[in-house]
This record gives sequence, C-alpha cells and structure tokens, in this order.
Amino acid sequence: MIVVRDLVKRFPASGRGTVTAVDHLSFSVHPGEVYGLLGPNGAGKTTTLRILATLADPDSGTVEVAGLSRTTDPVGIRERIAYVPAEGGLPQRLTAREVVRLFARIQGVEEPDARADALLDRMGALGYADTPCGDMSTGMKRRVVLARALVHSPAAMLLDEPTDGLDVPGRRDVLALVREQAAEGRAIVLSSHIMGEVERVVDRIGVMARGRLVCEGTLPEVLAAAGADDLDAAFLALVGEP
Repeated sequence: MIVVRDLVKRFPASGRGTVTAVDHLSFSVHPGEVYGLLGPNGAGKTTTLRILATLADPDSGTVEVAGLSRTTDPVGIRERIAYVPAEGGLPQRLTAREVVRLFARIQGVEEPDARADALLDRMGALGYADTPCGDMSTGMKRRVVLARALVHSPAAMLLDEPTDGLDVPGRRDVLALVREQAAEGRAIVLSSHIMGEVERVVDRIGVMARGRLVCEGTLPEVLAAAGADDLDAAFLALVGEP
C-alpha cells in the first residue's frame, strides 16, 4: 500500500551548508499493517511523514501509495491518505462538528453531517461537537483531529504522535482505533516516542537515526538485532544513545 524508495531530503542550515534530514530511506507498509517509525528527535520521522502526505517535496527518491506515484498524482494520493500531524492545526473559531463536516464536504462524502457526528461519537467527542476548537483541551483536540482524518475512509494513515496530550483512557481508545483501522485493511505508519504504545499496536518497526533506517523488523527481530530485552533498551542501542 505504501512504498518508499531511496528517499532523500536536505535542508539549508545556517553556517553548515545543508543538513540531510532523510538519507536514502526505503521501506514499505502492507494493507492491514501497522508500521512503527521510531527515532530520536531530529531523526527525520516527521519530515518523512510530511513527504508521504505530499506536504514536502523530496530531493530524490520515490513514494507510492495505493499504486499511485507521488510525483505524477499527488492529488490522488491525498484522496487516499489521512495525515495526523503532531500539531493539531484546527481552526480556533470553528466547532468540532463544523471542522469534521467541512472536511467531509471537501472530500465529497455523502451525508457529511451524519458522517461528522458518527466519527465524533466514535472518538468520544460528540459531547463537544458544538464547542469551538480553541476552547478545547489538548486531548479533546486530538480526538477531533482523528475524526477529521477518518472522514473519507482513507486507504492509508500517517500518524505522528497520535496520542500526544491524551489521558490514559484516551490513549487506550486511540490505540484500539489504530488496530481497528488496520483490521479494516488500512496501511498505517505510526510515529511515537512512547515505546509501550508501539509494542502494543505495531506489526513491524523501523528505527531511524540521522535520517537513515538503522534497523527494521518485527519486535522480536528488533530486540534480537539490538541484543536487548525490551524496546526501550533496543531503541537506545540502535540509535547510539548511552
């Protein structure tokens, strides 16, 4: 469903020429699979997700989603993905219902009002449907962002710290939603710094450091490669942290 080949992205850096944020990165995600993309701050995870979401252009390499090329059909890819960034990006004056309904209409969803209410209810946010987003807690905003992302039944989901700001019940609900979406056949890339969450929901893991993929595999394979007993220890060993 998602195929990334030899992706490169560089940024200018004051006094240092250029910095390579993504360095010849390749991986794939199958339908029904949750792929955990891990790495320390600055490893290139968010840049990678933004490129997959067509919000940033790579310097080289290719991306395909559902058989469509990012280079030749970025609009087609946008119609098939849901991107949940670490920052919510919700209009402060619009209510939760207005936000989700608006995106449903943009995506050409039938009965956008009913779809918006159904998704807000599913995310436990229906009680705040008429609340302006600027008046919501961080956790409730995350629920609205997730409802917005699912409005067009995407084939693939790109989740950057999807449980950020949520309490324990909220985290549990979101993780259950991730597995539910995978069970429905969606390919999911999930970036998170909470190793316990990753262990609970992912099928495979890709560990990034300095823009490169330094290890990839199932949880047992990653632990074996790092010679570690848990994902926290494996992560620190693989990315070169003490």
